[in-house]
Amino acid sequence: MMEAMSQTRDHTTPNDGEPAIAIPLGAGTDAPLIDHGAAANPSELVEPGRALALADFTPPALGAGERLLRLAYRLGVPGSTLAAPFRKPAKPRLLATVLNPLPGQKMAGTAIRAGHFLVHGVKAPIAQIDFAGAARMAPPLERVVHSFAWLADLEASAPREQVVPVAERVLAAWLNANPSPPSRPGKGPAWTVANAGTRELNWLVHAPLILSGNDKAQRARVLAAMNDTARWLDKNVGRAEDLLAEVAGWCGIVAAGLLLPDGKPRRLFGEAGLIKALGELVGDDGGILSRSPLGQMEAIALLVRLRACYSAVRRDPPAALEAILALLVPPLLALTHGDGSLGSWQGGWAVDAVDVAALIAASGVRTRPLRDVRQWGFQRVVAQKSILQFDAAPPPLAKHARSGCASTLAFEFSHLGQRIVVNCGGSACAGGLIPVRLEQGLRATAAHSTLALDDANSTAVLINGRIGSGVSEVEVDRRTIAGEKLLGATRLEASHNGYVARYGLTHRRILILRDEGTELRGEDLLIPAGGKGKSGKVAFAIRFHLGPGIEVGLSEDGQGAGLAMPDGSYWQFRAAGQVTVEESIWADGQGRPQPIQQLVLQGLVSRGGGNFAWLLKKMG
Repeated sequence: MMEAMSQTRDHTTPNDGEPAIAIPLGAGTDAPLIDHGAAANPSELVEPGRALALADFTPPALGAGERLLRLAYRLGVPGSTLAAPFRKPAKPRLLATVLNPLPGQKMAGTAIRAGHFLVHGVKAPIAQIDFAGAARMAPPLERVVHSFAWLADLEASAPREQVVPVAERVLAAWLNANPSPPSRPGKGPAWTVANAGTRELNWLVHAPLILSGNDKAQRARVLAAMNDTARWLDKNVGRAEDLLAEVAGWCGIVAAGLLLPDGKPRRLFGEAGLIKALGELVGDDGGILSRSPLGQMEAIALLVRLRACYSAVRRDPPAALEAILALLVPPLLALTHGDGSLGSWQGGWAVDAVDVAALIAASGVRTRPLRDVRQWGFQRVVAQKSILQFDAAPPPLAKHARSGCASTLAFEFSHLGQRIVVNCGGSACAGGLIPVRLEQGLRATAAHSTLALDDANSTAVLINGRIGSGVSEVEVDRRTIAGEKLLGATRLEASHNGYVARYGLTHRRILILRDEGTELRGEDLLIPAGGKGKSGKVAFAIRFHLGPGIEVGLSEDGQGAGLAMPDGSYWQFRAAGQVTVEESIWADGQGRPQPIQQLVLQGLVSRGGGNFAWLLKKMG
């Protein structure tokens, strides 16, 4: 985690007595929208930046005998030999029935019973699925099919006796196409470590759906597949495609060690590997390396299901797993809006509040959102009924990014649960109703509510979710501002160097949210990196993607817009420059595309720098 974010310098100061800012709405362009008398003074910074440190978690303390078992299993001695060296290996069977802690989607399960996988709004006929993977599917469908995440949906759709035959038919088709594991990962989408580990875990958690039939041969075949997959993971988990995939692989290994016979050596081996992988994946504020709320949800879901496996065999999970689970929840909550749904960050979509709430409830963690997730890189400001989310960190390193986005200094803003300013989101669900061809565009700087120069990304967006060079350093300052009659504000200031190499300009953004939550002031500054500006001009565009259902009307002078909200409230946007309205797209709570609009402040700016102030205020 240190390597991912040590570039971020973060400073926080308490209320320093600065005057509140009171600029009349609708002021002409000659009147500043930001009072630089309230700007940060570097000499006042009281807390130096600090690099991230790895969370210090260690496997459970073991006696000498258990340490020897774990070592021997890691060296390849079969578990049955270690568990009971003087008897025949136990027959394949399941030692306990797991109570599924995370219900699936009833609508998706109903579609499966009707013969379709339903993924982000797209129905894929099961009869036409190539389970062998020769004909590649869209990435979201591929993950659902080969991880067997659909078992939870099927279970949620009807009583068990009605869904068991469906589950067995689909599983039989999958086993026919995948009769044995390959020699190494990557031999088809079914055999990535992420899909194999999650599949093993889902098979064990939802075993009643796939082992309740009367066909003994099919039952034996399924149990053999569980054993084969567990052995494959034992050998290949270290070849995972990324750290989150490795965690999924280790979870599959531990679950198999708990629920399959002669599993103690495998469990000891898996617990050590899992806790080590989690320690490398999770920073000390609980954010994962990909900086993705979807990845955060996946990590929580894996641990919740694994904990259910421990409960099934009446064994307590290692204390470190509970500690890590408690760490993972607060950063996720930091990216929720007032209605409980997620902000759209790092390829994610606006995951519905009911799905987020179900995951948090299953985790058993009772906590509040982190306000200042400084190491994960997201700032959260709550002002009465308004919530501001701000990306104040570099993108994840390329090796950790799954849907890495050039979103540095973008923000989202909501009031009473109504999203006012959003990011497009949805690159991670491209292949559903969102076309795959839009995937890279949805990861671009222009798909986020921030400034872009010359229509270029602040960090290079590459194929397969990876990212290239660009933002490597972000400086952050957060402080409170005292105001008259106790009505103050929270001030965020951050800058990044993503455009320095190409244009010689540093982008700095200042956001000031008043404590009553009805006024957000901002200013975007372009500052010559070397202190001396170059000649010439460069195009800029500052985009404000608007939430769904907002009706927009430009002001007569072209320097503002009125925003009529679905709840009947009215907001006004003003800027020191000409504002235009353009079409945009937003991924909703189920990853489906919705048409929205965006306000764009654009033009040419001198290489010597410039500043662009704007104001968003609730009227009435």
